[in-house]
Amino acid sequence: MRYPPAERLPIIDHLHGQRIPDPYRWLEDPGDPATVRWLAEQDGLCREVIGALPSRERFRARLAELGAVGSVTAPEWRGPHAFTLRRSPGQEHPVLCRDGAALLDPMRLDPTGLTTLDAWQPDPTGRLVAYQLSRRGDERATMHIMDADTGDPVDGPIGGCRYSPVGWLPGGSGFYYVRFRQGVYLHTLGTPAEKDELVLTAGDGFSYGLGISADGRWLIVSAAPGPGTPNDLWLADLSAGGEPEFRAVQTRASGARAVAAVGRDGRLYVLTDRDAPRGMLCVADPGRPAELSVLIPQDEEAVLGAFTILDGPELAAPELLAVRIRHAVGEIGVHDLATGERLRLVEIPGGGTIGSLTARPEGGHEAWFTYTDAVTPATVWRYDARERAATLWESPPGGVPIPPVERRQVSFASADGTQVRMIVVARPSPDGRPRPAILTGYGGFGVPLTPGYAADSLAWVEAGGVLAVAHVRGGGEEGEVWHRDGMRERKQNCFDDFAAAAEKLVADGWTTPDRLGIWGESNGGLLVGATLTQRPDLFGAAVCAAPILDMARYERGGLGPAWRAEYGTADDPEELAWLLAYSPYHRVRFGTRYPATLFTVSAADTRVDPMHARKTCAAVQWATAGDGPVVLRHEPDVGHGARAVSRSVALAADALAFLSAHTGLDSDPPGLAGDADGVDAAARAELRPGL
Repeated sequence: MRYPPAERLPIIDHLHGQRIPDPYRWLEDPGDPATVRWLAEQDGLCREVIGALPSRERFRARLAELGAVGSVTAPEWRGPHAFTLRRSPGQEHPVLCRDGAALLDPMRLDPTGLTTLDAWQPDPTGRLVAYQLSRRGDERATMHIMDADTGDPVDGPIGGCRYSPVGWLPGGSGFYYVRFRQGVYLHTLGTPAEKDELVLTAGDGFSYGLGISADGRWLIVSAAPGPGTPNDLWLADLSAGGEPEFRAVQTRASGARAVAAVGRDGRLYVLTDRDAPRGMLCVADPGRPAELSVLIPQDEEAVLGAFTILDGPELAAPELLAVRIRHAVGEIGVHDLATGERLRLVEIPGGGTIGSLTARPEGGHEAWFTYTDAVTPATVWRYDARERAATLWESPPGGVPIPPVERRQVSFASADGTQVRMIVVARPSPDGRPRPAILTGYGGFGVPLTPGYAADSLAWVEAGGVLAVAHVRGGGEEGEVWHRDGMRERKQNCFDDFAAAAEKLVADGWTTPDRLGIWGESNGGLLVGATLTQRPDLFGAAVCAAPILDMARYERGGLGPAWRAEYGTADDPEELAWLLAYSPYHRVRFGTRYPATLFTVSAADTRVDPMHARKTCAAVQWATAGDGPVVLRHEPDVGHGARAVSRSVALAADALAFLSAHTGLDSDPPGLAGDADGVDAAARAELRPGL
């Protein structure tokens, strides 16, 4: 294949005694005329390669069908009102609803589909709503306030509110919010945003969380230097009036992460992993917030997550619901609120993921949650503590036939002997022979990769492919120790785990190296890039989406500075050595037979600088001796996060068609995976390019 010319410049950085070549430094500047020309030529090549793929239109049509089924979220109750996000068939974006009626539709604000609703928070009465909008994928949101009764604007705009939490004051007179990387501010309705008061800051570059107790008395604020890092946690009593006086609940010097809430019983509840890497729930008197006592101790095999309290007068005794992840599978435990003793488990639909646990702020006997797994669309369930049972509350508005599939959780040994788990999903095979497969993973920032229904996953399995999700170290599937074993100087463990997962799929007869594709996004793109450059023999194809790949310069763009605690910094000689040991851009070697590779980037990505994919794509195109194409899919006007459904369909279809062509799925005879008979089921609308 003839690739667009990309000049290799003799640029070599000398840093801490390391000699670091960077021949494609010029591709870091998207406005450089040479970069613009190169991107235009790459776009032409990508259209030529992707446009010729035989299954592209079939995947696009099927994904459009799956994307038309809609979505619904668990309710957020404020006063008598239930707020949800809903997307009906044919809608590009979810719509914010109150009591089922449309309140805010991004497509009405911007028919181009380039505006997204990034966050929203009603006031305690449900009359006022603070909501955040961003355009063209930049995620630099602006906050507005609306009257939910009339739809009229009340206040705003307030800039710099990237995914800001909002803590409303009683009566809706104002709220606390976060200005990105600056601190916590207090806004009074009707006053200009430039007069908002800074009430707390931990320093430049920190991220913040905040919340207010249901009675409006207690303000809780957290601050961390980056995602997945230890954080400071403070509590302030607003009843005293004047400027809030913050008292420490926990400091990041403890090396632990924590979140907190004040219950209606007046106790401070703190979920922390201090001396409990899988998490424990503690309580304290808000007057002495640092004096914690354990309510629910650590479970040695499950990670503690969300919790909520049910204390309605209909109950004989208050209960506490706690969500845990046990080897990537969700469960809900019911505990005695006074003692923490576990009374029973809530019966849930299967071995999948529990999300969005909510209850009424004023108390009651009901809680709501979502459930999903690899073959079950996300639906909303209601738990009634009086009946001790969960029942289906609401399904997405559409439906789709779902074929029969098999789901297995397997374990395998990584390079250092550590046991790692993986979920494998496939349709029944009549002959058991190896099939085309996709292996995906994440492995970073303590984020667990739990089972979830996704249109691209279902389309692949439905077509006869195998889907495997590896729970590699660096993620949060097994708690904070699992996270720390895959970060900083131990980052190589992630890539060893991923390679071992591929070898397990081959050893167990699911697939063969030439029929195996890998797919990862963001930190998962780093996982794919590192594995691609370390073990190109294990795979036939790769999709590397929005990846972090130049580890010597990742701190210079996007949100890179916030990731130093996860990866290390090039400013430190020892840590630079860790980074260069696996940096995919620097490990590309001329004459290597690299698999067919599709790099995908979004030009407006403000989290991961698209320069990573540009530079590494140029390097692999120069170096490869393989037969498969190496192409870059470059998309303007979108970013790292939410996008219109039609754009998600197009991206997922291109990626699936690319993997299908280069793992042999296109050449498999129809019916290889058995009959296509399925059952009608509601399907979640969310498409997740990158599986």
